[in-house]
Amino acid sequence: MQENALGLVDGFKAVFRDHPLAVTLITAVTPDGPVGLTASSVSSVAIDPPALSFSVTRATGTAGALLGAAALQVHFLTPDHLDTAEQFARSGGERFVDGQGWSIDVDGAPRLAGARARLSGRIIDTVAVGGSVLVVAEVTGVEAGEAGDPLLYVDRRFHRFDPEHAAL
Repeated sequence: MQENALGLVDGFKAVFRDHPLAVTLITAVTPDGPVGLTASSVSSVAIDPPALSFSVTRATGTAGALLGAAALQVHFLTPDHLDTAEQFARSGGERFVDGQGWSIDVDGAPRLAGARARLSGRIIDTVAVGGSVLVVAEVTGVEAGEAGDPLLYVDRRFHRFDPEHAAL
């Protein structure tokens, strides 16, 4: 057990730095247009009703706009989306530009071509935790995507999942 706060924080970061996470893009439509960010914190919360959670590091800028949106979409990425994931992860990165594969669905929401899946939902709860916000969203739609391996994030870098060497 870590005894001082700095040791605890550094230890916590080290543990999660080596914990592989699937990469998603979370998008929403606001009065100012579409917004989106890269997230590796998406997790299933409940089955009935279907719900998921994710966190954002602050409630300002893109994250703040997303938190104020009526609906959101979670796009599950493949390694083919690496450039788009990097752009959406970067403050000021190019979003929703030609070449990234975006279209608009019948509800006016962004849809990313080639995503493994896209979940639609609405935020039902938020919890402030330090400088972050934990978001719980009820899933209102599931769109199966194209078969593909997940894009992973480990040790501050994106990785390709290798299914041939992954099974135990």
